[in-house]
Amino acid sequence: MPPEFQTHSLELPPAAAGLRLDQALAAALPQYSRARLQRWIREGAVRLGGRPVRARDRVAGGEQVVVEARFAADERIGAEALPLDIVHQDRELLVLNKPAGLVVHPGAGNREHTLQNALLAHDAALALVPRAGLVHRLDKETSGLLIVARTPEVHTRLVAQLAAREIGREYLALVVGQPTGGARIDEPIGRHRSLRTRMAVRADGREAITNFRIEERFRVHTLLRVQLETGRTHQIRVHLAHVGLPLVGDPAYGGRQGRVGGEADELNALLHAFQRQALHAQRLTLTHPRSRRQISFEAPLPADFEALLAALRADSKAARGGARGSAGSKASSAAGAPRRRRGKARSR
Repeated sequence: MPPEFQTHSLELPPAAAGLRLDQALAAALPQYSRARLQRWIREGAVRLGGRPVRARDRVAGGEQVVVEARFAADERIGAEALPLDIVHQDRELLVLNKPAGLVVHPGAGNREHTLQNALLAHDAALALVPRAGLVHRLDKETSGLLIVARTPEVHTRLVAQLAAREIGREYLALVVGQPTGGARIDEPIGRHRSLRTRMAVRADGREAITNFRIEERFRVHTLLRVQLETGRTHQIRVHLAHVGLPLVGDPAYGGRQGRVGGEADELNALLHAFQRQALHAQRLTLTHPRSRRQISFEAPLPADFEALLAALRADSKAARGGARGSAGSKASSAAGAPRRRRGKARSR
């Protein structure tokens, strides 16, 4: 374990006078989150002038504080060798391309075969980082990019970037419907009142902001590029459904696949077979915690998503060709028809 994550002896500055102890420590030791410092205080790992303290105790400035940085692995979560699609890797962080169908964190009914299990097998040191270094999450059936911090210090910095809306996250979303243009959805989101596994737009919910613009149009569907300002659970899925643009394949918030009319049996079969939300975390932009340079990453669409888009493009092209052929036939018929002579009005 690096020495900066063991024991700290420090003197609180005069500027800390009047602050809560946890606030003063968070300012003095920014490599640790305030929640982590509060836990160490509760565990007795923080002493002020040699005596135990509480997080809410006020400080006067000038006190001597000793912080024993305690990092313990969560023994309930085991390492499991699973394939990882690593887009980028350095000493500070990893960027992964998560496949659809992979759960991110262990939970009820999913103690194994998760991304967190795979990360612990990839790097045993991640056992000492919160959530094995995962800075944010994706739903099980959403594919795309995720950031993993490799040390507690980097985890704190990246979580702070995320909270300050300094990490850019762009998604590609295939929806049922045809919006007239892009939009900004600013609607609070909270737990659904009766379906507790779902979220909903609620006046008493937490702030949630989603921006989207049109990437590509089809006959019945639209491919959107979506940008998040906040990161609430199921945010994109809830917001798009709320404005009448549900994601293709979304079992919770979709309800329909957007059947295409005409001779499109093959396309409709593909739509019916797409049994997950058509949502992909395609681009990430962040400030590197060591170099302070802005870095960006992109992940290609998974094969099933790309195949569905190809079928939609082919259908749209065929429909345009049919429309032009129909228009040409009408024009030819009109040209070949005998013209009527216009008679002049006669006055009696």
